[in-house]
Amino acid sequence: MTAKNETRINEWFVPKFGPAKFRVFVGLLFLPYTGMCISFAVIGSLLAGDIAWDRAGAIALIYALALGVSAHIADSIGSKKAKPWGSYFTKSQLLALMVVTLVAAYAIGTYYIVLFVPLLAVVAVLEGFFLFAYNFETFGGRFHNNFWFAVSWGALPALAGYVMQTNSVSAIALAVSAATGFVSYLEIRMSRPYKELKKGGEDEKAKRLENGLKAISVSTIAFALAMLAYRIILS
Repeated sequence: MTAKNETRINEWFVPKFGPAKFRVFVGLLFLPYTGMCISFAVIGSLLAGDIAWDRAGAIALIYALALGVSAHIADSIGSKKAKPWGSYFTKSQLLALMVVTLVAAYAIGTYYIVLFVPLLAVVAVLEGFFLFAYNFETFGGRFHNNFWFAVSWGALPALAGYVMQTNSVSAIALAVSAATGFVSYLEIRMSRPYKELKKGGEDEKAKRLENGLKAISVSTIAFALAMLAYRIILS
């Protein structure tokens, strides 16, 4: 079995209870950051004048599956460095889960693309490209950087949420997508040095960055929930 110090099992977003395999699986989902991405998609959805709530739920579920599970597993498998989560799961188990969740996400997306929002297909193709290009560091790792992370998991989810509702793009949707991309950029700028400091045992500096990561993820999710509550009250 993998030793704790070989994995990220002691991260702040990993539960302190349960068997190691359970804790590693929850950690692998990076729930605070997945929550941010889902929040961006929800925020984009809520920019529409009239909300189709099934579509808002569908785009949130799509990103929960495609990013929360599939992309994070792809990142674990495709990492050029040591396995960030050790060897609690075999590569075949991870690949199977990645494929199943990705197929489910695209099945939901395809349903809405075919029947209601064909423009979403553009976002679906882009996100599929980034899932593999970023996480597997293809094309010489050109897309594995902070900018493309912010585009793929910050800007595009908000745009996808708006497109899911309206089958169109607007100035406000682009502006909000730029804002969510910037928030995502701030998160990854903090996350990379935090990970290295944590690995190197520099607890004081790592703690400051950890507090920043907690603040940015919690405030993003809280903002989306507040916006959601407001729209529900108005409807």
